[in-house]
Amino acid sequence: MQRVTLICVGKLKERFYAEAAAEYVKRLGRYCKLTLVELPEERLPEDPPPAQVEAALEREAAAVRAKLPPSACLIALCVEGRERSSRDLARLMETWACRGERQPVFLIGGSFGLHESIKAQAAEKLSMSPMTFPHHLARVMLLEQIYRAYQINAGTRYHK
Repeated sequence: MQRVTLICVGKLKERFYAEAAAEYVKRLGRYCKLTLVELPEERLPEDPPPAQVEAALEREAAAVRAKLPPSACLIALCVEGRERSSRDLARLMETWACRGERQPVFLIGGSFGLHESIKAQAAEKLSMSPMTFPHHLARVMLLEQIYRAYQINAGTRYHK
């Protein structure tokens, strides 16, 4: 069974996001060994100066690196990432599963995004859309897309 990790900077606070995420985590249990890692988001004032944001992102990146498995194939969700269809993601997931040597690790940053160094370390940069979404909703959307990828690869009717 494929191992998949989702690292998220920030915790789900709203119950409806947590319930939706939990539903997809439960569904994914049939297809992969999912590890969900929540890291604390650095606290910043309302309108922080760029240097303070940079330092906070650097600390978050260090915390992410400490949680990366040795065989990680890091996929960073970021605005400059490549947009992929659900079928494209399914093909990528299948490729990683067939190779077996690399574990997909999806990364969702906090409200200020990801540090450039962690994005540079990523094997893939993925964008869900040119639109902006709350990071909590992005987690639910990503979990659903990972589930959809497994459904596509299994040939079920979930993906119409």
